[in-house]
Amino acid sequence: MRALPSPLRPLANPPNPWATTAVEYLDGEVPLAALEVYEDQTRGILSHNDSPDVGFDWSVNPYRGCFHACAYCYARPSHEYLSFGAGTDFDRKIVVKKHAPELLREAFDAPKWQGQQVIFSGVTDCYQPLEASYRLTRGCLEVCAEYRNPAGIITKSSLIERDVDVLQDLSRGARLSVMVSIPFWDEAKARAIEPFVTTPARRVRTIERLARAGVRVGVMVAPIIPGLNDEDIGEVLRAARNAGATHAGSVLLRLPGPVKDVFETRLRAALPLRAEKVLHRIRETRGGKMYDSRFGVRGTGEGVYAEAIAQLFEQTAQKLGFEKGHVGQEGEHSAATFRRPRGQLPLF
Repeated sequence: MRALPSPLRPLANPPNPWATTAVEYLDGEVPLAALEVYEDQTRGILSHNDSPDVGFDWSVNPYRGCFHACAYCYARPSHEYLSFGAGTDFDRKIVVKKHAPELLREAFDAPKWQGQQVIFSGVTDCYQPLEASYRLTRGCLEVCAEYRNPAGIITKSSLIERDVDVLQDLSRGARLSVMVSIPFWDEAKARAIEPFVTTPARRVRTIERLARAGVRVGVMVAPIIPGLNDEDIGEVLRAARNAGATHAGSVLLRLPGPVKDVFETRLRAALPLRAEKVLHRIRETRGGKMYDSRFGVRGTGEGVYAEAIAQLFEQTAQKLGFEKGHVGQEGEHSAATFRRPRGQLPLF
C-alpha cells in the first residue's frame, strides 16, 4: 500500500456528498463513483499567487481535488504534490481542511494582513459536493463578513444558493463578486466533459437567484475549448445576461502537464466523432502544440482561430452590455473596508 503523504490522514467513514437536497446533478442522478476523503492538518489557509495571468494575489482552498471531475481542470497537476495522481485521484481523493474558518480568522488577526481580496478558490471548486456536509466555504465567508474582508468566488455549483444570507451580509460590508462558470450551453457536451456538474441551464438559474438577492454576479465562459464549445459562447452570454449577470470573462483551454492526457482520453471516449477536430483546433491556437505555458499567452492562445474566438467573445459581451473582468480584477483598491472586530484598540 502506498504511504499517505503527511500531514494527510484518511477518514474511515467520510460524509456522503449525495445525502442532501442541496446538491443537484444532471438529471438528478447520483454519480456512481468511489469517494475517498482525507483530512489536511496543515496550519495555513491563505495561498499566495504570483502569476501575472491569474488576476489575484490571495486565495483560500478549503478543499483540494474536486468531485466535479471536469476533464479540462488546469489544477489537476497540483494533486501530484500530495503523492496522488492527476486523473481519477483528483476526482475521487478529496482533501478537506476541516479547520479552514479558524485558520482564516487567525490569518486575518495577524498584524501583517491588510485586508487584501481573497478568492475562493484557486485549485478547486469551493462549492463541490462535500461542501454540503462540511460547510467550510460558508464558514470562511462568515469570517470574511465578520472582518469586512473583500472576497471573490468562482463556482459551477448551485450549492452557493444555500449561502445567500452570508453573501448578502458580506456584500453590505465589503466588496464581493461571484462568477458562475458556464463553459457549455449544450447539455450533452457538458455531461461529456464535466460529468458531475449540474446542467448549464441550472447554473443560469443560480445567476438569476443571486442577482435577485442583490449579489453582484457574473459569468465565466471558461475554458473555451476550440472546436467544441466556442460555438456556445453567444448562447451562454445571452442567457447569463438575461438572468442578471453584470460582468463576463473567458479563458482559453489550458492543458498543462498531465491534464493533456486526461482531457484527450475523456474527449475520445465521450465524443469520438468530434475528437480529432477539437484536437486539431487546440493545436491551431497553440502553434502546433497542445499547450503553451508562457505568461500572457497561456490563457488566450495565438493565431487566427484564437483571435476569432476572442473577437466573438468580446463583441458579443460588449453588445450585451457586460462589464469586462474576471473574478479578482476589481479587488486592487477594495481593502479599505477591512477591520478586526475583536481585541482591537480604538484609534485616536
